[in-house]
Amino acid sequence: MANVVELKVNLHCDKCIRKILKAIKKIEDIETYDVDTQLNKVTVTGNVTEEQVIRVL
Repeated sequence: MANVVELKVNLHCDKCIRKILKAIKKIEDIETYDVDTQLNKVTVTGNVTEEQVIRVL
């Protein structure tokens, strides 16, 4: 079963967004991810925990 992890992050510039995307792509066992710049939120779906996502960010 896939977990959905949603985290508030600081997305104030393109460099920050690229850095977060690069970090998320390194996580193993993710199915999907979404970066919402309007809400400053990252959503990761897959066989991951909140702690795993926080650790790479």
